[in-house]
Amino acid sequence: MIFQLENKSIYASDAGQGIDQNKETIVFLHGSGLSHIVWSLTEQFFSNNNFNVLSIDLPGHGNSDGPCLESIEKIADWLEKVFDKLNLNNLILIGHSQGCLEIIEYAHKYKNRLKKLVFVGGSNKMPVHPDLIDLAKNGDSDAVKLMMKWGYEGSKRFIGGNPVEKIIQSPRDIRDILAVDLVACNNYKNGSEAAKLIEFPSMFIFGSLDKMVNLEAGKKFASLINNSSTHIIEGCGHMIMIEKAFEMRDKVLEFLKK
Repeated sequence: MIFQLENKSIYASDAGQGIDQNKETIVFLHGSGLSHIVWSLTEQFFSNNNFNVLSIDLPGHGNSDGPCLESIEKIADWLEKVFDKLNLNNLILIGHSQGCLEIIEYAHKYKNRLKKLVFVGGSNKMPVHPDLIDLAKNGDSDAVKLMMKWGYEGSKRFIGGNPVEKIIQSPRDIRDILAVDLVACNNYKNGSEAAKLIEFPSMFIFGSLDKMVNLEAGKKFASLINNSSTHIIEGCGHMIMIEKAFEMRDKVLEFLKK
């Protein structure tokens, strides 16, 4: 699906099904420097289970026009414009990593459109190591290697190589997309207070081997939101929807059917 917003083309993968107003809609939010592609296995599963699905490319990412938005707050406001444009309500938001920060900020500002929330490999604050930010700002490919070393436990097990390296391919991608996202994560300070105000049924999924979002930090995040449940996937790093796609989506479906 391609639509126009503020004179820019925005892409969202809908599994080729469009939007049926009689179905619940799941919106997937990708992590730093990434795109809708990371949700490919997940979106098709939920489309087959009678949900509308939208995997949105943020501005400047994937197939959406740029530039990238420079803060989590701006992304949350932009998401509200997207949902208003597409007339979407009773939404289920599923975010990964940076996408979790976007959900926190959106959910405490714009309550009327939401139904349930799912946080995958996220926290209420995501400080980024200065070395990683510096590498990214310089367009250095070591930024991607370092990020994956910290976050992607199963990278050697995947046929065809590391999927993240296939999305973040060039020095320009690193400098103009990844670096902007990492700074936005690092600068976001409202997560704790905003999370405490969230009242929607929420689910948290963490990988036991995730080095980007320490499991203990994740549990502290989950404790801030009432009416929530947590599932820990053993032997899994940060890229949960790729490393353990089947277990993750089964647990999420179970939560959504309650």
